[in-house]
Amino acid sequence: MADTSDFRNGLIIKFKNDLYAIIEFQHVKPGKGGAFVRTKLKNMRTGRVLENTFRSGESVDTVRVERKKYQYLYKDGESFVLMDNETFEQISVLQDLFGDNKALLKESEEVELLVDEADNIISAEMPVFVFLEVKETEPGFRGDTATNVMKPATLETGAIVNVPLFINEGDTIKVDTRTNAYVERIKSK
Repeated sequence: MADTSDFRNGLIIKFKNDLYAIIEFQHVKPGKGGAFVRTKLKNMRTGRVLENTFRSGESVDTVRVERKKYQYLYKDGESFVLMDNETFEQISVLQDLFGDNKALLKESEEVELLVDEADNIISAEMPVFVFLEVKETEPGFRGDTATNVMKPATLETGAIVNVPLFINEGDTIKVDTRTNAYVERIKSK
């Protein structure tokens, strides 16, 4: 058990029979009435964000979690098979835990799982940026670098991302997994 004075960003609490991560909090002490803590909470299962106000000193149930690094091996039906980097044990994790950006995950990529005390997987996080090769896109033309016009490109994982006109097949690009957006072209060595 903890109270509102223990709040910090990233703390996971049990609230309304579900697990929520505190994204943001603010202690407010009005001139009239008791102090309170205004929070933004993110549901760990659905990703939905809600705002809630707690009275100052109110008790909350905290959940201890551990971040574990795993390596993505391959896709098996509706699951991803991951390997623990320390024990080399393989586990299957539902693809839904990775959210909308699961199409950007390629083999041998490192991911982080949030695991509670009972070894239940709470959430899965991909790296912020991934480097993927463009497998299919319309050809680029000389002089197409001045405008912000984008075209679709199919990447090596099968994901489709909008890229600038100067990107060609075979180029390696950096993609932000939070927004599924093109960041930059990576120079070949």
